[in-house]
Amino acid sequence: MRRTVLGILAALLVLAATACSVTTNDPGYVAPPPLPPLEQLERAALVDPAGYGAGQDVLSFITEDRNIVCSLTSAKGEHINLPYEQNSFTDSANARLATVPVAHCELAAYPKPAAADTKDDCAGTGLGYLGGTALLTPDKATYGECRSGVTRMEATYGPKGSKSGPVSELPVLADGANLERNGLRCSAYNHGVACGNVSGGVAFFVTRDHYEAISRPAETAAPGPSKDAKSP
Repeated sequence: MRRTVLGILAALLVLAATACSVTTNDPGYVAPPPLPPLEQLERAALVDPAGYGAGQDVLSFITEDRNIVCSLTSAKGEHINLPYEQNSFTDSANARLATVPVAHCELAAYPKPAAADTKDDCAGTGLGYLGGTALLTPDKATYGECRSGVTRMEATYGPKGSKSGPVSELPVLADGANLERNGLRCSAYNHGVACGNVSGGVAFFVTRDHYEAISRPAETAAPGPSKDAKSP
């Protein structure tokens, strides 16, 4: 009887020891820095795009902090097909223009574009080039645009935003997730969004207080023979 009781107690002690574990924090642990935008876009796992379809062959999402809305969509010239902004993408007058895949983002809170990044003189006025938007084509990334007033994102989640409307109804792209359409990718990470053409080496990264327009440097051509070199 005594052996039986001791056996039961030993079994209970083994179960208790194996069922419980203690986790301790390493005070010396330093989290690795975020990947550069192009590496993030290349390495992050792609998510199923089915949940992000906004109609008319467009994938749209909003970030968890409700500061950035993006669409992987198409453009004809300067006319971008965005489901939450008025646009002329489908106008018959634009039918002759080539359709190009693009990624477009709008921010509720955003940095001012640097003077060197002002890509348009806004009809010769030099006024009205504002931040809060980023555009990626297969071979170019830009930040800012000529406009008057606020974007739909700023009107929804900016300081005086309504917090309602089409932008508020879009699905959230989780932090670290990666979405792709027609060779272009967007990933929500590092408190912002990166969109890029990985194979082309171009991308942008935007947050509420920082932006980057990234272009991978062209490969340096092999040097030719010296002028003094002589053939044997």
